[in-house]
Amino acid sequence: MSAPFDLNDDSVVVIVGSGAGGGTLGTELALKGIKVVILEAGQRHNMEDFVNNEWESFSQLAWTDMRTTSGSWRVHKNFPNLPAWIVKAVGGSSVHWAGASLRLQEHEFKTRSTYGDIDGANLLDWPITLQDLEPWYAKAEDRMGVTRTNGIPGLPGNNNFKVFEAGAKKVGYKEVSTGRMAINSEPRADRGACQQIGFCFQGCKSGAKWSTLIAEIPRGEATGNLEVRPQSMVQKIEHDASGKATAVVYVDKDGKTQRQKARIVAVAGNSIESPRLLLNSASSMFPDGLANSSGQVGRNYMRHMTGSVYAIFEKPVHMYRGTTMAGIVRDEAVNDTKRGFAGGYELETLSIGVPFMAAFLDPGGWGRSFASAMDGYVNMAGLWIVGEDMPQETNRVTLNTDVKDAYGMPVANVHFDDHPNDVAMRNHAYAQGAAIYDSVGATRTLPTPPYPSTHNLGTNRMSEKPRDGVVNKHGQTHDIPNLFIADGSQFTTGGAENPTLTIVALALRQADFIAGEMTRKTI
Repeated sequence: MSAPFDLNDDSVVVIVGSGAGGGTLGTELALKGIKVVILEAGQRHNMEDFVNNEWESFSQLAWTDMRTTSGSWRVHKNFPNLPAWIVKAVGGSSVHWAGASLRLQEHEFKTRSTYGDIDGANLLDWPITLQDLEPWYAKAEDRMGVTRTNGIPGLPGNNNFKVFEAGAKKVGYKEVSTGRMAINSEPRADRGACQQIGFCFQGCKSGAKWSTLIAEIPRGEATGNLEVRPQSMVQKIEHDASGKATAVVYVDKDGKTQRQKARIVAVAGNSIESPRLLLNSASSMFPDGLANSSGQVGRNYMRHMTGSVYAIFEKPVHMYRGTTMAGIVRDEAVNDTKRGFAGGYELETLSIGVPFMAAFLDPGGWGRSFASAMDGYVNMAGLWIVGEDMPQETNRVTLNTDVKDAYGMPVANVHFDDHPNDVAMRNHAYAQGAAIYDSVGATRTLPTPPYPSTHNLGTNRMSEKPRDGVVNKHGQTHDIPNLFIADGSQFTTGGAENPTLTIVALALRQADFIAGEMTRKTI
């Protein structure tokens, strides 16, 4: 472990959050010789501490601090205080993700130009293009060990994949494989190959899956330039009379309030906690919260259009054996408005265990229909739908001043309504998912509603013009030059792809930018 930095050391970069964005940014800066303190609200677990049991793992890893919800989305009805299943631990949600690592497509960086004006959608082109990000995607893929890149073979297909592939080919899909996954298919970077254990969402016990906890942070700490402080719940960011960020106030593991001075602050607390922190850092100089001259902090919250389709067959499938999400159909990810919506979606294999299946299946209440579906569990195959949802200004994270957290700070309220484009896309995807399974003899297909998803995006969007968003193309806030956003909240739009690879690519690019600016003494 690196020597702890002094609370009064104002030469350090302070990063809030240690997930795919914060953990990568912190490690990359440390590797460049820059001193970094990462403040992480959760505990630090070791690989061997992970639990291969869904409910136990949930209580070990999940961010269960109080939150509230509003809007017409199903989550508000079913899980009003759990708008998202994200991790509160060192490594953030990179501990819990499935590993799917896909580049956004060219048109997804310019949805305003491509889709035109969609009523009710707050579409905006990103201030960067696929071409700008390609070298950083290449670096991220190499660093994360993404299969089917850099000569790394794909993962083997489990039974869930075999059923999925056979059905996909039967309905005419061409782009079907075990995907590009940040899970070692052979030993690489001091980590072994995937053991096919099947608990990818419970924290990988073999270390084959890339996470900042296992693959990044230890490298950063080995330089002596990175200090991670777990159980450090950040309250607010302070600034001086010129508006420059100067310190981060947090409550430590003993419940004491601490103040870490900083040269630069980067916020990487996920699309719910990041805007909450900016809003809770309001001051007389910034009455609407930090970096919020545009009024866009917290707005344009996206979570991807999601849903699942499960199918029951005559014979056992044992979908839960093997890598959870090694299976993807990409044919529907194109933008083809003939289907009745803009943007596209991916279909990815997904298995959840018996306890979660019972909680999420809910095919119209208890009784014979539900019991027979659960009886068919070993004969079940399943897929997950992930597609581009429309950014809407009214879908937003605000402070709920009536509800306070354990430290007396207002909690986040997450408001979300589906856009008609999201609904049309989901219905199309449900039909296609069912068709895949019907074509190979499913006795029954069960579409399930979206559950608290992990892909929280938007809320601190990138924009060319300061009035349209919160950060510029480097994730640097338009209003405060030494304040950065380093997570999925900087996404202008969501794309159809799982976002982690893009978050990592942006973090590597941002580290390069910050190091350059520090050398030039511009920040």
